[in-house]
Amino acid sequence: MGTGVRVPPPSPLPVAARHSRPALASLGLAPGKKARLKRLLYHHGPGGGTLLVLPIDQGLEHGPADFFANPASLDPDYQFELAREGRFSAIALHIGLAQKYFSAYAGEVPLILKLNGKTSIPSDAQAFSPMTGSVEDAVRLGADAVGYTVYVGSPSQDRDFAQFREMREEAERFGMPVIVWAYPRGEFIAKKGGRESLFAIDYAARVALELGADIVKLNYPVRSDKDRESPAPYNTLELSAGEAFRKVVESAGRALVLVSGGEKVEDGELLSKVRMSMDAGATGIIFGRNMWQRPKAEALQMTRELHAIFREYSEPPG
Repeated sequence: MGTGVRVPPPSPLPVAARHSRPALASLGLAPGKKARLKRLLYHHGPGGGTLLVLPIDQGLEHGPADFFANPASLDPDYQFELAREGRFSAIALHIGLAQKYFSAYAGEVPLILKLNGKTSIPSDAQAFSPMTGSVEDAVRLGADAVGYTVYVGSPSQDRDFAQFREMREEAERFGMPVIVWAYPRGEFIAKKGGRESLFAIDYAARVALELGADIVKLNYPVRSDKDRESPAPYNTLELSAGEAFRKVVESAGRALVLVSGGEKVEDGELLSKVRMSMDAGATGIIFGRNMWQRPKAEALQMTRELHAIFREYSEPPG
């Protein structure tokens, strides 16, 4: 819950000081992918098409515990109604929820079908997410994009990359945009500064680009004492939070960047993170728990504030 005290977010950087986002025309997309992405991007004004995505894949990834903070959110209709009333670019979820709930919202709430996933019960030491759906499922359901989690640095990345290649080829055949949840995981990442380090997240951004992501979902790097365990030159870098994330966006190249919300935080911190992300060149945000763990009226008020921020940064996609 918010504290009830509205903390004003920092002012946006002057336009000349912001890091530009890649235009849609520069991404080298086939017509089907480009058309679907254009349907998702909105707020076309002076700074780039933007994305506001509501994920509800946490039930599989984390279990029902995430819904305790707002019991109403256990019912997926809560998130679908929030996505519709809050004018989200899309809702992202697994096939079971799509098949059982999406029909009532088809044509009103764009769909991103998540194609792989795992539970949080086993250790992440050799993290791997098996397929739970297919691109053909996404087409049948009327999705505008598919999502896939890559665990960068996991000892199981050979299986992960091979599975991703098959899915990417299928997505190319169907003209379906691919969003990569690029998550550093595994025992070796833990020994190189940890999964929240700039090294790990910067590496994940580049891996997603090189594997063929059209959009990449990334966490914000977190400074800690473990940074000195990262490989050179990351262990010597002295960057602000905004500078560190700009480095990550640059490594993502011509893949659009979505910023992950993670665990719920206070309003001021949330809005500050959004502004820093957009200043750094992100295309948008993908906030789940930070939205649907709130009472509906509070969540809708937050979406209005997010839309207002996006309008300051938007321009027509290429």
